[in-house]
Amino acid sequence: MNLTLKIWRQKDKATPGKFETYKAEDISPDMSFLEMLDVVSERAQQNGQEPCAFDHDCREGICGMCSLVINGVPHGPEAATTTCQLHMRKFKDGDVIVIEPWRASAFPVLRDLVVDRSAFDRIQQKGGFVSINTGGTPDGNAIPISKQQADLAMDAASCIGCGACVAACKNASAMLFVAAKVSQYAHLPQGQAERSRRVLAMMEQHDAEGFGSCTNFGECEAVCPKEISVRVIAEMNRDYLRATLVGTNP
Repeated sequence: MNLTLKIWRQKDKATPGKFETYKAEDISPDMSFLEMLDVVSERAQQNGQEPCAFDHDCREGICGMCSLVINGVPHGPEAATTTCQLHMRKFKDGDVIVIEPWRASAFPVLRDLVVDRSAFDRIQQKGGFVSINTGGTPDGNAIPISKQQADLAMDAASCIGCGACVAACKNASAMLFVAAKVSQYAHLPQGQAERSRRVLAMMEQHDAEGFGSCTNFGECEAVCPKEISVRVIAEMNRDYLRATLVGTNP
């Protein structure tokens, strides 16, 4: 396969960026998208050019680091797939592929395709934990919880914090991410003691980081590589409303 890549290049957050054109020649359709970028970067280095910076880690679809907007779609054209699991056979010989970083004021560009997603860490630090003293760790099977509630908690906990929901949202809202982190505790008995405090604190930090509001268009669910449903946003909104009306637990 021979492709034309239009890649966003930006030295740092203070320097204006621009698209630069690269040729990706003799690319195997069995390569992953990141492997293709590895080849292009290696060839650029061999030609004395500065390679493009992009985030990656596990390359197994579980860490969320491979944050790229490909032809206008976070993580590319394949549904429920991270960039590292996207294969070049999804494209055609001769295609022009536009590659950008996440676009959100809360995710400033550090270099080229790499953005700072530490805002997500600060949101989780505000309430994404259980701090009550429960004594020794009990056997998981000894805690009574229905399969339905366990499945709902696990569905929410599958969020990998990649930020595709933010990149897809016209308001750059992180509501799907926050709701997933809130919901994974809301369905478990261990999360009940701090349920109200958690949702208030995490939503306060979400707004402080500069993320936008949710207007229910559903782009976040459409691009989520783990297919997390916007149902968790509705659940979080109910918890948030309840917490603002009756206050936090003592």
